[in-house]
Amino acid sequence: MKSKSITRIWDLTKEEVLFLIERALEIKRTRMWKRSLEGKILALVFEKPSTRTRVSFESAMMKLGGSTIFLSTKDLQLARGEPIKDTARVLSRYVDVVVLRTYAQETIEEFAKYSTIPIINGLSDKFHPCQVLSDLMTVIEKGKDLYRDKIVWIGDGNNVAQSWIEASALLGFKLTLACPKGYEPDGKLLKEAYEKYGAQIEILNNPEEAAKNSEVINTDVWTSMGFEKEDEERKKAFKGFQINKEILSLASPSAIVLHCLPAHRGEEITEEVLEGVHSVVWDQSENKMWLHMALLEFLLKNN
Repeated sequence: MKSKSITRIWDLTKEEVLFLIERALEIKRTRMWKRSLEGKILALVFEKPSTRTRVSFESAMMKLGGSTIFLSTKDLQLARGEPIKDTARVLSRYVDVVVLRTYAQETIEEFAKYSTIPIINGLSDKFHPCQVLSDLMTVIEKGKDLYRDKIVWIGDGNNVAQSWIEASALLGFKLTLACPKGYEPDGKLLKEAYEKYGAQIEILNNPEEAAKNSEVINTDVWTSMGFEKEDEERKKAFKGFQINKEILSLASPSAIVLHCLPAHRGEEITEEVLEGVHSVVWDQSENKMWLHMALLEFLLKNN
């Protein structure tokens, strides 16, 4: 029997997303959970380095009574040319769930196609679904209303931004993105969001306009992993897209600032804002663990 995988947010229903957020908030609030995953094994297969995604998933699994195995792809036969489909089918016989962090979304989709266990996208070039699920949890935890408050993304139209687009379309809340010209999110994804979901997504090239009266301001690094050769070019293109006190002054006085980390202080965000009263990035980072507990519980108990 094929298990449910999470390669992108659109693999979930609206009801499932809201359930996961509610469950994660409940676990965090009560600090009560069952060791319901005793005997279960989580494999983390990572091509890219990680601090928060790796540690939060490992901690989540161990809190639920399970165990983890960390596997760098360079240490697997994948590095010597073994087909992805072969690795997927073999790991399905050894472990109960895999978190895959890779460069190509196609790798995750092929892995999920041939796997008989749940595969979770721990980050790809196109999406970062678990990050945005925990971001949504943080927004709700901080008392913001997804459907009434203005939520904006300022910066690169990258994998995190594209998962925000999927969340906006699926849940039906408005989203404004301000990106430099040439760095907007994928056009095909936006077209599908509009046509399939009737998404209320606005794409701007002006960060000041986007920031006006916003309650949630979200950003990420200007140069994501895999784009290091473009670093100097991107620094020029993103000038003016920094989250600083000037941008923050245009937002609501009660606005919160999100950043999935790691942050490049002085580039996409200033030290003053990151360490300031509007920043909720440390709670946001912590919430990855609680959301991952809810997700692992959901996938493994249901499967």
